[in-house]
Amino acid sequence: MKLFNLIPLAICLSFSAHAAPERALSLDDIMHFETLQQPVISDNGKVIAVQATPDRGDSRALIRFSDNRKQYEIINGTDVNVSADGKFVLATIEATLFDRETKKKDDLPHQIVLLNTENGKQQQFDKVNSASFSDDGHFLVVKFEANKPEPAESELANTESKIPEPTTSEPIALKSTASETKNTNNAKADSEPPEIEKADKGADIRLINLATEQQTQLSDVTRFVFDKAGNYFVAAVNQGESKLHQVVLITLDNQTQRQLYTSTDEHIEALAISDDGQYVAVTKGAASAIRYGREYNMLLIDVQQNKQQQFAQSEGWTYNQYSSLQFSKDGQRLFVGRVPKVEQQAELADYQNPNDVFNPEIITAKKQLRIWHGDDAKIKPQEVKEYEQELKRTYLAVLHLDSNTLVQLADQMVPDVTYGEQTRFLLASSDVPYQKMITWAGFYRDVYLVDVSNGNKIPVLTQQPSGEMPTLSPQAKYLAYYQQGNVYLYDVASQRKINLTANISTPFANEDHDYPSEAPGYGFGPWLADGSAITVYDKYDVWQFNSASKQGFMLTNGEGRKQKTQFRIVGLVQDKPLPAVVNNAETVLLQGYNHLSKADGFFSVKIGVAGVNRLTESNSKLTLLARADKAATVVFSKQRYDLYPDLYIADNTSPQKAVQLTTLDKQRKPFKWGNAELVHWRDGDGIKMDGVLIKPANYQAGKQYPTLVYFYRFMSDRLHAFPDMKLNHRPNFAWYADNGYAIFLPDIRFEIGYPGISSVKALTAGVQKLIEMGVSDPNAIGIQGHSWAGYQSAYAVTQTNIFKAVVTGAPVSNMTSAYSGIRHGSGLARQFQYETGQSRIGESLFKAPQKYIENSPIFYVDRIQTPMMIMFGDKDDAVPWEQGVELYLAMRRAGKDVVFLQYEDEPHHLKKYPNKLDYSIKMKQYFDHYLKGAPAPDWLRQGEAYREYKTAD
Repeated sequence: MKLFNLIPLAICLSFSAHAAPERALSLDDIMHFETLQQPVISDNGKVIAVQATPDRGDSRALIRFSDNRKQYEIINGTDVNVSADGKFVLATIEATLFDRETKKKDDLPHQIVLLNTENGKQQQFDKVNSASFSDDGHFLVVKFEANKPEPAESELANTESKIPEPTTSEPIALKSTASETKNTNNAKADSEPPEIEKADKGADIRLINLATEQQTQLSDVTRFVFDKAGNYFVAAVNQGESKLHQVVLITLDNQTQRQLYTSTDEHIEALAISDDGQYVAVTKGAASAIRYGREYNMLLIDVQQNKQQQFAQSEGWTYNQYSSLQFSKDGQRLFVGRVPKVEQQAELADYQNPNDVFNPEIITAKKQLRIWHGDDAKIKPQEVKEYEQELKRTYLAVLHLDSNTLVQLADQMVPDVTYGEQTRFLLASSDVPYQKMITWAGFYRDVYLVDVSNGNKIPVLTQQPSGEMPTLSPQAKYLAYYQQGNVYLYDVASQRKINLTANISTPFANEDHDYPSEAPGYGFGPWLADGSAITVYDKYDVWQFNSASKQGFMLTNGEGRKQKTQFRIVGLVQDKPLPAVVNNAETVLLQGYNHLSKADGFFSVKIGVAGVNRLTESNSKLTLLARADKAATVVFSKQRYDLYPDLYIADNTSPQKAVQLTTLDKQRKPFKWGNAELVHWRDGDGIKMDGVLIKPANYQAGKQYPTLVYFYRFMSDRLHAFPDMKLNHRPNFAWYADNGYAIFLPDIRFEIGYPGISSVKALTAGVQKLIEMGVSDPNAIGIQGHSWAGYQSAYAVTQTNIFKAVVTGAPVSNMTSAYSGIRHGSGLARQFQYETGQSRIGESLFKAPQKYIENSPIFYVDRIQTPMMIMFGDKDDAVPWEQGVELYLAMRRAGKDVVFLQYEDEPHHLKKYPNKLDYSIKMKQYFDHYLKGAPAPDWLRQGEAYREYKTAD
């Protein structure tokens, strides 16, 4: 491992100022260009870890400090984690790219590194499955690979110090007596022990006190958990061969061990401990039973009083291998997932004797058939795709520990209950009544309040759009929701619904909605912790509505709409999975996005007081990435097209005083780099439109450039976005700009029923604007789009000859055949996309067949004068790849200039790097040929014959 001392920022800047002359950006440069992943921050806000990952190559973990006094780097480090106190950082050590490409996955080393941030010591552990910190950060548990011996001391690569041997002389559950191993329920003799299923097998773990380096080892551990208070560690130990199953409790301050439960014939499955460590809960079932159909009981253990209570099947509900356990934070309730029944997997009949091969029942049992019935709730592909998910579905119940009552909350008609800390009601919903109509109408749910004390369900909303789920107040007194343009408050006690926005002229429905469906709202901000108010968003401003008086005011005092700035509350402490809350008179951070300048800024507002305070001026895009749980510290990035999104750290009340943590922008310095600017025009209907123009490197005013148009829907918000330095299904903007292209990213606004022509209006008007500006060469304009933009690009060239080349990825070419196609990724039919969704037809095929024809490129291929390259993965999971075949065959039949790239075994977006690289190269060659006059490569000039290659033995 390499350690790096702090490099002063001034030195970095000085180095950059004297960097080598600019050079051309190459594919190799793009492959090696590093991108920062989501940073992780310690609870106290002092240590930040982040993974820097190249598009192709080996990652590294960067460790930074809030005071910038030092920094560390872990070569090949991935999946970083930071202890709560920031004293330790954990990173997985990934095998080198060469090894990953040339060796089998099972042959790759599985290693982690533990870094002491105070002294720089690093410890490497081999053959590791996973590792995690306790909640307080004082302990580390390392889980080693199953069925492999724990690494010996000599195998530990410790660069600075060694961890001492375990202080316990004999780990628990390593030995058992003959009487303990006997299992009367086992059908096999003791001399032939039953084969243990892989999921039932445990692994060796090592529990380490990070302060004292004291450690404890356990074997055959299948589950483990720390309590929140940092007092206890609990492990489920299952030794199937020796028939010993235990729940082991370790007191963390002295690492003494205690057996809470022992069995010779019951496998211990789920495991949970209350935050204060008073209770432990497990599920356990017959170890001799096959796991698939094993039925479990729940066991509650009072750690303090050393009492046990078992909860078996009751009222038609039982437990299976997927039953989860979770204590409420106050330790008063235990939430558990239950199922109506447990049964073993069905088996098909097989031939047992010569006569069986003529038995119709046995023969037909081997049929391969799926019956699609018109009354099925889900079409078969969706049912198949969701089979495993449904197999793992459990229904939430709650055990009230004070009264010892177990209450079923969810059931098969209302299966989804949202976990919360509310003691009286929880939010529940069901899509069961709408599963059939989802196929064409989109997604809806009925919403309920479920009484935690008795499981009774109170209907609140019927056929609510699934994307508009309500939010429940912290004490479950109120429910806030959006419906048909207004925001409502439901008073749980009185069961009254109050329209909070009925007398407010400001719209709360999405003002840019251009889909054939009801316009959604802008969502909710946090509740006040006492439930006295809820914050609500319109397009620009933040509102605060009082729960009791039902009156509201603009918390941002109307400055958002006045300045055309969208304000949103950010930087709150998130206690997952619970939503964040705020307190009255608390000053919170706002992020503001200006719709005119497309730039972000940070602001502050005081809860309960109207008015906004600007904290930062920014001609850039700001993204808040992390917030410390126990400190007012935030990490954010700042970027422009010509500024890499490095990390900054600041107090959330003063982001203007941020300290820069990383310097990855220096990667950009050796290259020519264009710049981005905002362009305005009016489309064919006179509507004002925006777009982004990325000028080529070394742009010269008055010179016309080949131009690449890339788009989807709204693109102008990417004005300040740093280009994605990757090779994928999109053109790499920096690469094209460096090679003399202008890139144009126009906004598209759609007319319902006529998505194709409305897209063409926006595109042609925008391109004409660039020609009028003298930027674009009118004889060298290309267009590229993927998926929905792939459709638009294919359609556009049937209506205009302004484009001289088009590359269309995964396009729908024939809406009449695509309408009843299948999204193979989800198994859903595509009908809802056309009737209510992105394709925006708004009616069924049989009600408006002409609209489907009018918007389908395939019916107008005879008009196409633009050379076209079509790209599809033949395992596309969103758009049937046959749509590409239809377009190709139609153009081929019409004698048009067309080439079709079929990438084998690829989904909607290319995943395999050789294919991503190849597509990037071919796309660039294609545009270079048609827009810059470069010679056509052989594959474009004459195609490529099919061939098969020798495979490895």
